[in-house]
Amino acid sequence: MGHPRTTPTARTLRTTAIGTLSAALLAGAVGVAAPAQALPDAQRAATDAGPAAASGVRFHDIPGSGGITLKGNVFTPAGADGSRTYPVIVLPTSWAMPQIEYVAQAKKLADSGYVVVSYTSRGFWLSGGQIEVAGPEDIADASAVIDWALAHTPADREKVGMAGVSYGAGISLLAAGHDKRIKAVAALSGWANLIDSIYGGRTQHSQAGVLLGTAGALTGRPSAELQQTLKDFLGSNLAKEEDMIAWGRKRSPETYLPQINSNGAAIMLGNAWGDTLFSPNQYARFYEKLTGPKRLEFRPGDHATAEATGLLGLPNDTWTSTHRWFDHHLKGVDNGIDREQPVQLKSRTRGGYEGYPDWKSVGANQRKFALDGTRTIRANVDSGANGGLVLLSNLLDQFVKLPPMASVPLLPRSYASVWQSPRYTSTQEVRGTAKFRTTLTSNKESGTLVAYLYDVGPLGVGKLVSNAPFTFHGQPAGKPFPVDLELHSTAYDVPAGHRLALVVDTVDPLYIEHNPSGAQLTFSSPASDPSYVSVPLRNK
Repeated sequence: MGHPRTTPTARTLRTTAIGTLSAALLAGAVGVAAPAQALPDAQRAATDAGPAAASGVRFHDIPGSGGITLKGNVFTPAGADGSRTYPVIVLPTSWAMPQIEYVAQAKKLADSGYVVVSYTSRGFWLSGGQIEVAGPEDIADASAVIDWALAHTPADREKVGMAGVSYGAGISLLAAGHDKRIKAVAALSGWANLIDSIYGGRTQHSQAGVLLGTAGALTGRPSAELQQTLKDFLGSNLAKEEDMIAWGRKRSPETYLPQINSNGAAIMLGNAWGDTLFSPNQYARFYEKLTGPKRLEFRPGDHATAEATGLLGLPNDTWTSTHRWFDHHLKGVDNGIDREQPVQLKSRTRGGYEGYPDWKSVGANQRKFALDGTRTIRANVDSGANGGLVLLSNLLDQFVKLPPMASVPLLPRSYASVWQSPRYTSTQEVRGTAKFRTTLTSNKESGTLVAYLYDVGPLGVGKLVSNAPFTFHGQPAGKPFPVDLELHSTAYDVPAGHRLALVVDTVDPLYIEHNPSGAQLTFSSPASDPSYVSVPLRNK
């Protein structure tokens, strides 16, 4: 993954791509938000350096940290003439996206009385610098953009907010721990712990890593540090594991939790149950540790798909909550969001929202199922149970209720261990985090297993409820050791007449596995330490 060459031809192609994408998104956003006859004016506003009708947009070069230039745009409320100030919201772009990403939402915010400054994160597209993956330079950029907004727009220095999707969410949370001026944050599809996100269970999430690395190389200039870290990560360079963990820790909002809590910004977190880049578990743990005003929302989907329609200007629950969050915490609007249950969940299998006072209450009804007997499986063959494809599988689950599936009776028991519950006589609601505990013996010192929880219908077809990987290194061959594994948190309804099945195998296309040739894994349940799966389950 090398640096893209910035020849005149490459620059021309890149500029053309930005212009084409900008025009398309601007046209789509304004077409949704305004009558058809307003479209020509909106298009002129995107290219004219002068004031625009209604909420105006202007494109600017914004000084970033270290002398680089960030490409940004500014939306101001209609009639803004410098006689008064307005709350300001700063929007860093997502990974590989240019500053026009937020045009539709920025216009809506400006129409409701906000100054909105969006900028292309450093290292991407036409912004300067290199991709630092939310490193110190990116945090300094966020503060520099706030400085610029306070100096060059009618922004109120007492009412500063930050928001973003994915990469922009992570930068926003990190900035909240470093800049006391930030009073409210909406972090959508972001991360709190980068290591738990893409190296959870000590297992490389390979599809996620390849996707991020490829998108970064195509749209920006990865730093030498990023290139080396990604090479070590995907190459399973265990000699550099501690360095990789330290690299990720520096870029994790959880590391700066004391500062975030001390600064006191009101923080809203939103994510999708099936996010294959940033698992909901790490967001939920982070949420519980926040001490200021906070809100947590989980919905069906994959990475950034819950917010996607809102970026096109379409009605969208995530962005509606974001607007309400800022209205209350920056404008002081009494819209009732502070009196609602702060944890809001939407099930993957039915509509409507459920409110809870905290995350602990979500999975309060844990039911243990014994995993009896001793099972041995051979490694390095995909049994047919898997978590699907990054972005695609959970997008299908979101829109057509079609999660990854497997025929549980046909799974080869030589390569997959299977335990099943009795059939349920009533609908069972899975809410929260399932946990798997077992005693594992391997004939090799390293290995990987992947656990899956399936909803199994009368014909034996299992729909994936949750999954998670686990990798071990340096375990003496033939010596049993305990394994504790949290599956990805979810909200799923198991219909009456169905049962739950726990399946464990050793290969999944989502992950890099570490099973040597000839590896075998044995799962046992000693009387002194019985194996079980604990599922947050309740009758509907």
